[in-house]
Parts: sequence; C-alpha cells; structure tokens
Amino acid sequence: MAEKLKIGALISGGGTNLQAIIDACEAGEINAEIAFVGSDHPGVKGLDRAAKHGIPSFVMEYGPILKNPEDYPAAPGLDLDDVISKQHLFYGEGALERAEPYCAVRAVAEAQLLKEMDKFEYDVLVLAGFMRIFTPYIIDKINKGHDLPRIMNIHPALLPAFPGVDGYGDTFKYGCKVGGCTVHFVDYGEDSGPIIGQKAYTIDPGDTEADIRKKGLELEWRLYPECIGLYADGRLSLTKRGRRTVVEVSK
Repeated sequence: MAEKLKIGALISGGGTNLQAIIDACEAGEINAEIAFVGSDHPGVKGLDRAAKHGIPSFVMEYGPILKNPEDYPAAPGLDLDDVISKQHLFYGEGALERAEPYCAVRAVAEAQLLKEMDKFEYDVLVLAGFMRIFTPYIIDKINKGHDLPRIMNIHPALLPAFPGVDGYGDTFKYGCKVGGCTVHFVDYGEDSGPIIGQKAYTIDPGDTEADIRKKGLELEWRLYPECIGLYADGRLSLTKRGRRTVVEVSK
C-alpha cells in the first residue's frame, strides 16, 4: 500500500467535518492520517475531538493579531505588491486602498499560522470549518513546489452559486429547489477555486432553513472524505477549460 497521505486540518468551531475525516481515516476508507489540527479559537469542540483521537493540536488566534499587528513580527518574505496583484477579493473603485491593509495585516497572522504548521509534516491542508480567507501570501508558500494545489475547503452550497459565509442560508432565502455542498481547492478568491466534488439534495416544499442545513451537513460528511481519498489515491489533476482551471478525476 502507498504511504498514507498526511493531512493538516484547520477548524474554527465544532469540527463535525473534522470528525468525518477522522472516522474515514481510522476506518481505512481513505489512505490518510491526520498530522495535526489547528484552530483560530481556543476551547472549541473540534480541539476536543482531536484530543480524543490523540491528534496533536494547536491554537493560533487571529483576533489579537488583527487588532494589534504591530505587536507581532513582520511576515517573512512578504511582497505586498505581489500579494495584492494576485488576490481576487477587492474590485472596483478604491480596491487597492482596501486590499493593502487587509492583505498586510492578514499576512502577519498567516506567518504565525505557518510557524505553527511547519512543526508538522503534511501533504495537504484541509479547511474544515475554518472561517478565515487566505491571502496569496500563505497560499503560495503552501503550494510552492507542488503540481497540485495543497489546500482544500468545503463550502455549503453548489458553487459557483452562493460563495461566502452563509451558503445554506443563501440557498434557502433564494428559494432554490436543489441545494448541496462543494469541495474545492483554495485559490486567490472567495470560494472560487477549482471544484473537486459536489453532492446535491432536493429541497422539498415546507423545508425550513434548518432542514436544508441538516441535509447538507449529512452530505458534507460523506463528500469531504471522498475528495480527500481522491487526492490520496493520486486521481486528481488540473486542466484548462477556456479561461478556467478545472479538476479532472481519473478512474
């Protein structure tokens, strides 16, 4: 059997997707193991899940850094102009003025996060309810020297519809008849990276927002381990389709 894929996981809360990945690893459903769990908030349940399974963990709080970035070391090797030119978060009038402080401060936090993660060996980083948007600074450092992107995220909507923080809520409010979830590689935008896998559910008459969240979460817990398994088995590749980069899955 090929060497197990080493997974780094980042969380911000309860870690139900983390638990699904842990369970899939321990059951041998995917050829992988979790090397560490990191959180940007202390005391969350996801950290308890890691401890229960003997997985090393750490906390790197963004909050204090975002409030007082001058109290922390500068981000090593930061080329702010390069980071700003690559990011796809700010557009239109005043975009540069908004992007500069956003990227500069977050790079300080990301440097501290990298410092913690660099204590471990990992092949792929999975964002399992990690409620932070990465800048090109950290994305490029993690992906450097690799053919495939190394950061995966799960989103509670059928991208490219409803990016952002409330995919299930947006799906419900828009009156959709079908909803779902998406696993994608992280790129320089918000939930805009190449799609690895998706699952869909039907929204029945009378379903509440809570109903569709329940349906979606049950699919998330299946989809994320499946997509990690594809990565572990070497079945993913990137190709160009028009102006887009898309993921191809081999048999």
